Amino acid sequence: MKLFLKMVIIVLTLCYPFFIYWGLQQYDVRVLFPVLLMLLALRWVTGTELGERKIIIATLVGLIVIVLAAGYQLGLKFYPVLINAGFLTLFVSSLFSPRTIVERLARIKEPDLPANAVRYTRKVTIVWCGFFLVNGLISATTALWASDEIWMIYNGMIAYVLIGLLSAGEWLVRQKVRACNEQGEDRG
Repeated sequence: MKLFLKMVIIVLTLCYPFFIYWGLQQYDVRVLFPVLLMLLALRWVTGTELGERKIIIATLVGLIVIVLAAGYQLGLKFYPVLINAGFLTLFVSSLFSPRTIVERLARIKEPDLPANAVRYTRKVTIVWCGFFLVNGLISATTALWASDEIWMIYNGMIAYVLIGLLSAGEWLVRQKVRACNEQGEDRG
């Protein structure tokens, strides 16, 4: 059941900008806000990994503040901004702990990471911090000053393409670094 809920959450998260865009054209924004709260509740029920519940709480508090200060529509459109801010906080804070979040993820597959791989995971964590910062700023810009269409296109398509490109690029770099390290070990 938990796996099914996680799949539902992924689909809802991916469709969120499109649903909100469509909903803003059809309904009063106060009707849509409970949908976002339901998504957060589902994430809470299934979220047990890597500080996800902290991100959910921070997102909920941020949404309430935004709704009270600027209204429901901006609250709905700021959801991607708050998620980026949550991940940025999680990744940055992991830079000050013994193991970065990327190192913890890498150790799931490879528990005995060599020192050079640990240094690499720290650099990758820093790159992701930069990504979440820039992506969050662009999301905020689209929420504040762009049309609903531009907000939907960026947050519903472009941001996901950028995540995919960064993930794929990092994977390619990792393969190259790993190959170089193995060649160096063979010579040594």
